[in-house]
Amino acid sequence: MNPKDKTMTLKEQLQHKIDFKTKPLGALGLLEDLALQIGHIQNTLTPELKNPTVLVFAGDHGLTDEGISPFPKEVTWQMVMNFVAGGAAINVFCRQNGINLKVVDAGVDFDFPEEVPVINAKVARGTRNMRHEPAMTAEECATAIQKGRELVKLEAAGGCNIIGFGEMGIGNTSASALLMHRFLNIPIEECTGSGTGTHGEQLTRKMQILKEVSEKYDPKTPEETLATFGGFELAMMTGAMLEARNQRMILLIDGFIATASALSAIQINPEVRDNCVFCHSSDERGHKLMLEHLNANPMLQLNLRLGEGTGAALALPLVQAAVNFLNEMASFEAAGVVNKE
Repeated sequence: MNPKDKTMTLKEQLQHKIDFKTKPLGALGLLEDLALQIGHIQNTLTPELKNPTVLVFAGDHGLTDEGISPFPKEVTWQMVMNFVAGGAAINVFCRQNGINLKVVDAGVDFDFPEEVPVINAKVARGTRNMRHEPAMTAEECATAIQKGRELVKLEAAGGCNIIGFGEMGIGNTSASALLMHRFLNIPIEECTGSGTGTHGEQLTRKMQILKEVSEKYDPKTPEETLATFGGFELAMMTGAMLEARNQRMILLIDGFIATASALSAIQINPEVRDNCVFCHSSDERGHKLMLEHLNANPMLQLNLRLGEGTGAALALPLVQAAVNFLNEMASFEAAGVVNKE
């Protein structure tokens, strides 16, 4: 059978190419699934990765006024400054793996000096306290989604076809837990984890507040749900993922918070799921349940719960390996090796 047989679908041609490499069937495990997925995303038997980029979206959350995190919200802008100074984990891993890193101010409660290399996409200086009112207005959420789309259009115009998603925002595990709870109808207790280190009575109080917040509102659409419970960085990341699907990009999904944004994007456009590569299984409570719902088989299990896009940056070499074996590994016929299967 010729893998370029026009009567075969692209998926069948890709599977044939994978199966007839010099290896037992399925011997490269998840890399084979990944090669099939990437070939399908790029609509080719010879995919390639171009200008890999991680976008880190930062935003503050009004709900932090309720003491849901052991860290003050000032840590958000301080960590953004650490990103641009090159000192965070995401900087280390991006440098190691040749990934472009760009930091986006989606809604930080701080005005960055003009000379600081942060992309200014600020919608507002943090969301509202959703214990008292929705986190965003519908207009603010729509603006954040659109700005995320525009950022990805720029990356695509610059030749990028694989994009990782990271975030920074004190309080954003709470927003993500609420989105997960409402989209998947899973009890809030199973969605809520320690975040930046919330334990004991503080964690119990966090769960009580999130339950109270959830019961306060009844949004009807995915966009309304995102506006009510989300954050500017989550909404902007959602828009970015929606556009990345439109641009036929590979989406590298990091941990709990990035997956909550992916879940939001998939609620709006289910086809986004086809382009998502779930990079790791986070130690943040609830992430495994989200991955199960999305029928996702994460690439790594490293007990990470840092965010920033670190899991996406660490997974890139494996994505590259999947593309490389598809393109460079010999077939049985080319290598003159007998294929007993």
